[in-house]
Amino acid sequence: TMSKKVSSSNKPKVELPPDFKIPEPQPLTLTESADLVDVLKSSASLALRLGTGAFVLGWKIDTLMAPDNDGKYALQLGPIRLRDSSSVLSDAPRPKHPLILYQYDASPYCKRVREMINLLDLTVEYRPCPGARGGKFSQQLLERTGRQTVPFLIDPNTGSEMFESSDQIEYLLNTYGPPEASFDRKALWPITFEAFSMTTATLVALLRGMPGSKRQLNARPDNEDMEPLELWGYECSPFVRNVREKLDSLCLPHVMVSCSRGSVNRDKMVEKTGRFQVPFLVDRNTGIEMFEGPEIVEYLEAVYTVKE
Repeated sequence: TMSKKVSSSNKPKVELPPDFKIPEPQPLTLTESADLVDVLKSSASLALRLGTGAFVLGWKIDTLMAPDNDGKYALQLGPIRLRDSSSVLSDAPRPKHPLILYQYDASPYCKRVREMINLLDLTVEYRPCPGARGGKFSQQLLERTGRQTVPFLIDPNTGSEMFESSDQIEYLLNTYGPPEASFDRKALWPITFEAFSMTTATLVALLRGMPGSKRQLNARPDNEDMEPLELWGYECSPFVRNVREKLDSLCLPHVMVSCSRGSVNRDKMVEKTGRFQVPFLVDRNTGIEMFEGPEIVEYLEAVYTVKE
């Protein structure tokens, strides 16, 4: 379904390009418009952070012979159909409402928190604050707290609000993690060992050109007022990264539906779309739902920038 108007009357009006067509999903394929160098840089970033966040906490293989066409996610590897999950998160508390994180992509402090969000398989609304001090969300943060420091976490489920990435990581673990006896905290060292996480996350930001550090000059001035877009993916995916960076540079609020290996959200996507592939974007401002990272970036550029 395509709609050229925003459903909510108090939200800005957004229009699709007249010739816009939703691309056909092509799993694990670099489409012609994809930038191979970009994917290689993203893959190097994943390696630098040791693939942190690629798997949920307590990841386990359930079966190598999952049935076909049962409406659930499985990874097909020749004759093998691998189904995986978490051995510890099934009993962990789940937030009723998405948490809110004021952040920007290149910040190593923010990256640590986003990786923990993936490990715990949480859905969180990201509010981009370029360089911590740019954009309306940063101003909103200043009015709310008297500071322009990120990450800043708000949990509408408990009323908790806090600065400091280490405090946020502990809060997320204690509030939405499994019982401490059910997992080995040492497995979290790529995030919790601050010297390592800060150094490698900074290298990743430099490798990627400090994404999200500045608001894109031609970004629509009302982007922060849009309905939050919904992005299915996970922090370290090379295919998701360029979409996340574009959302941040355009200062578009977006709900990130975590889809790391073992995530329950993989089944939810299969149920919703008939397939699993990331990135997957749902834009309530236009009614568009689409796969394919490079085409999503082009779409965001076409819809959420000011034309000359």
